[in-house]
Amino acid sequence: MLIKNILLNKGTEVYYVAPDDTVYEAIEKMASKDIGALLVLEDGKLVGIITERDYRSKVIIKGRSSKTTKVEEIMSTGLYCVKPSEKVETCMALMTDRKVRHLPVVEDDDLKGIVSIGDLVKAVISKQKVEIHNLRDYITGTYPR
Repeated sequence: MLIKNILLNKGTEVYYVAPDDTVYEAIEKMASKDIGALLVLEDGKLVGIITERDYRSKVIIKGRSSKTTKVEEIMSTGLYCVKPSEKVETCMALMTDRKVRHLPVVEDDDLKGIVSIGDLVKAVISKQKVEIHNLRDYITGTYPR
């Protein structure tokens, strides 16, 4: 299974903030969308990501104010991006190795979407359910011949 298949199912809508937005605005948007991360775009270009983890580690723990701290002050840069043609298993390994939960999907400098570890796990589980169903049918003799 490829990342482009996941984007076909989940959609390509990307929620984002600007670097000069406040962290409070970003967290408010995450809460309203029930998501754990927002991409940071400047003039339509991907420049970072802000996650719940960034908020915890760089605002709450440090005693900063989310209403006065700008996204650019705490966002993560140096993103790990993947192409739509990447395999789900490869992306899961990348997420595990790099300890990230979200991967922007980019092709030819064009942002195509974002996938989370939850999206990847859901895709793997769905694929396994189909394989289990087919194996049961094969074992019981009901598999198409």
